[in-house]
Amino acid sequence: MDVREEPAGLLQAPPDVNARNCPSRVILEHVTSRWGVLVLAALIDGTLRFSELRRTVGGVSEKMLAQTLQTLERDGFVHREAHPVIPPRVEYSLTPLGKEAADQVWALARWSEDRTGQVIAARRTYDGARA
Repeated sequence: MDVREEPAGLLQAPPDVNARNCPSRVILEHVTSRWGVLVLAALIDGTLRFSELRRTVGGVSEKMLAQTLQTLERDGFVHREAHPVIPPRVEYSLTPLGKEAADQVWALARWSEDRTGQVIAARRTYDGARA
């Protein structure tokens, strides 16, 4: 079993997303959240300004987009570049780590689009059997 040594000299087991207090759970939550997936996917094709992201990610409020971007930036997935101009211009892009995560969630997003008909049919069957 691989273990890491923490700064205080304590040994910690490797990350396990099924463990209650594992930090990987929070990371997974951030990249697979409703807005996290859509923001990462929107940035796959390149750098976007805040307003462009908001238009691309339909239905997200300004507040939720700002919070999502801040979280993804803190986790190292998104790079924020503020240009010192008036009016201020801020651009967002994926870091290499963010590109890796975006590729993963984009595949899941595409899969969900491709399987929408099957899922809707399964819901109808389920609901019909329960009625």
